[in-house]
Amino acid sequence: MPPSSKRIRGLRLFLFLKDVALLSFTCFGGPQAHLAVFQRLLVRDRAYISDEELLELHALCQMLPGPTSTQTLTAIAFRIGGPNLAYLALLIWILPSVLVMTTVALCLNLFERRNLSLEFTRYVQPIAVGLVAQSAYTFARKTIFGNLDAGLMLLAAGLTYFFPTPYLSPLLIFFGGAVTAIRFRRRHQQLDKEPFQIQWANFALWIGVFLVAAGLGAITHSLPVRLFENFYRNGSLIFGGGQVLIPLLYNEFVQFKDYLTGQEFLFGYALTQSLPGPVFAFCSYIGVLSCRSLGWQGQIAGAVGSTLGIFLPGTFLIFFIIRFWEQLKRYRVVKASLEGVNAISSGLVWAAALLMFKPLEADDATVLAIGGTFILLQFTKVPAWAIILVGLLAGIFIKP
Repeated sequence: MPPSSKRIRGLRLFLFLKDVALLSFTCFGGPQAHLAVFQRLLVRDRAYISDEELLELHALCQMLPGPTSTQTLTAIAFRIGGPNLAYLALLIWILPSVLVMTTVALCLNLFERRNLSLEFTRYVQPIAVGLVAQSAYTFARKTIFGNLDAGLMLLAAGLTYFFPTPYLSPLLIFFGGAVTAIRFRRRHQQLDKEPFQIQWANFALWIGVFLVAAGLGAITHSLPVRLFENFYRNGSLIFGGGQVLIPLLYNEFVQFKDYLTGQEFLFGYALTQSLPGPVFAFCSYIGVLSCRSLGWQGQIAGAVGSTLGIFLPGTFLIFFIIRFWEQLKRYRVVKASLEGVNAISSGLVWAAALLMFKPLEADDATVLAIGGTFILLQFTKVPAWAIILVGLLAGIFIKP
């Protein structure tokens, strides 16, 4: 590669990492809203990948356990610059929100008085609903091509809304992919297929880390190590992103293990909802509070163990699959299954918007925040972070 081409490529990779840093500070609204932000910045504005590639990678990540938006972003980085860029992008993406959640948890442990008011965030949740609704609308326009797709979308939205169980999402995704895969012969002949060149290192790493962590936890009885194993297990089994993760964490760490009080958990969750970046950063907060009896060093170890535990399994899995994804998707049956996966995913996004709206009071301020957010995102170039900032300022200066 000529020196000039190397410089251009280096500048492009640097610009990508700079954009990831921007996303880590401005990407509000949870995994469903993240997809729309990725589309605007990484596809429309920067053209790192195409719309089709983004939807394919997102569909692939939907079929894997772990944090969907984080996996999608690292997969994009892998596609652009390989594993080194992907690991750097992962670190930059999660670091700001993890540091905030860890600091807040350390402060809660440092001060006995914990009656901090979250009233200033009261407009953030309806704004997040608007973000998700606009994401659902955009996603549906790009993925729904006929009556079958529309039916799958409505089925997924209805079932997920009325039966919000963590086991339903992977079943629906598998079902949608299977339904459209049956029609694979209607597609054009697949491209020339190449022999699979599967590299098993990341798959072996995924299993090996889990076994080692489980063994060390049983032998040492170290709480940070056990937390790593707990979160690694959750990160290996959770489909559907943060909305699925949160209730499972509440059951395990509040009700079953009693590491946190319900009030502490809800405070941390509300804060996470008002922060940019991955919702899974909430796990660092739980890690600190779970290790409150171990001093500040143990609390930081708990945060590190929890953060690594929740993010590593999904990263190992996406790095395993992405290496032969281009070969795999050449098969018509695989390509056809993505149509159903995308249709189901569109329904899941609509269900997320409805579920987030459900506990809100349907007053004028809520409706204005949701509708205004949708309209601004759909018809203007106002960035999501600016809308969130206005919502936070309104919560501070406008009396309830």
